[in-house]
Amino acid sequence: MKRILIKNAKIVNEGKIFEGDLLIENEIIIEISDSISAKTDYKVIDAEGNYLIPGAIDDQVHFREPGLTHKGDIGSESRAAVAGGITSFIEQPNTVPNAVTQELLEQKYQIAAETSHANYSFMMGGTNDNLDEILKTNPKNVAGVKLFLGSSTGNMLVDKEDVLEKIFSSTKMLIAVHCEDETTIKNNLAKYKEKYGDDIPVKFHHLIRSEEACYLSSSKAIALAKKTGARLHVFHLSTAKEMELFTNKIPIEEKQITAEVCIHHLWFTNADYETKGNLIKWNPAIKTETDRAALWEALLDDRIDVIATDHAPHTLEEKNQSYTKAPSGGPLVQHAVVAMFEAFHQGKISIEKIVEKMAHNPAKIFKIEKRGFIKEGFYADLVLINPAMPWSVKKENILYKCGWSPLEGTTFKSRITHTFVNGQLVYQNAKVNEAKAGKRLLFNR
Repeated sequence: MKRILIKNAKIVNEGKIFEGDLLIENEIIIEISDSISAKTDYKVIDAEGNYLIPGAIDDQVHFREPGLTHKGDIGSESRAAVAGGITSFIEQPNTVPNAVTQELLEQKYQIAAETSHANYSFMMGGTNDNLDEILKTNPKNVAGVKLFLGSSTGNMLVDKEDVLEKIFSSTKMLIAVHCEDETTIKNNLAKYKEKYGDDIPVKFHHLIRSEEACYLSSSKAIALAKKTGARLHVFHLSTAKEMELFTNKIPIEEKQITAEVCIHHLWFTNADYETKGNLIKWNPAIKTETDRAALWEALLDDRIDVIATDHAPHTLEEKNQSYTKAPSGGPLVQHAVVAMFEAFHQGKISIEKIVEKMAHNPAKIFKIEKRGFIKEGFYADLVLINPAMPWSVKKENILYKCGWSPLEGTTFKSRITHTFVNGQLVYQNAKVNEAKAGKRLLFNR
């Protein structure tokens, strides 16, 4: 029996911060109290007034395995995730081959069982012709169904209206969607190609993958969800205009339509294309200051429910190509939690709110079993953060397989000092221990 006692922590949970101690036994939090006495067989960690938060649950990552492992793999990217305070992730199906059959989906779970440092779940992918496979998905141990509406990398575009309606009508599982209208994007791209050829300046990315392209697709998806009663979760919102599609009038537990924003859309604006170039080329695109301000507002007033990363690494060689060839996406899991703590230092958001959006709400939306909160009887997925221990992002401390970050050169005021996954101390003193402590996420459905 292994017991770890964390003493003198500022424990953050369900809108409150309180000083106290916490006892872990094996995988589980067994006691939370003002003061717990240490016994001889306890490993004691003195938190010295640092914040203890539930590990973040990242509901959207691309860890590139199988098929794209030169960019990243489940082992390498989950290492970076636990170093960044993310203890659970939900990975997307656009790997090679796409996870669009039960067999291919299960293969990913097998890889993760052997190599993942963090807890894991994998989305089942939808296509124009795999409804039968979608309907076989077990809601107890798979996070949901992922659909690319109108825009996709790698042959996963669902663009037949009748198919879409059928999927929405046929499954009770959460459907997560990427919403950008392909026709709008193609038309915009053609205009810029005519003028610049393949070497389009990246500063036009947000005008090619435009506000209109996003709104057209997300408003359609939401209308269809309302018509069919589907449980819809809209990934990586990027525009002010889309904010009118979401509500804060009902509790999150009752929402049929929920929303996510990603770190890069809260951090960068189109002005940053000038210095960062393709490194911040994402789909949907990073847009204007007005859009960013509206995303922050909607996040704080609860129209947006979740903060995630959309972590999607590519090699620098791939990124250094011309605009039309350079792939979209970038790595973020190692820096997401400290980036949000930076926003706390700037007075934009409270720590309680960060925890709500990065741990509590993903657990509620996906109905994850016994995770996302600091409660007795829950799994000990925990992160200690020192809010006053600055460090800078540089090549030598980046853990992503791709070896770069769009946040290189940034100095963060806060540092993650310890990460626990299922009661195991997996990260300490800037080192990930090699134990593969991750487990498959289970869902209360």
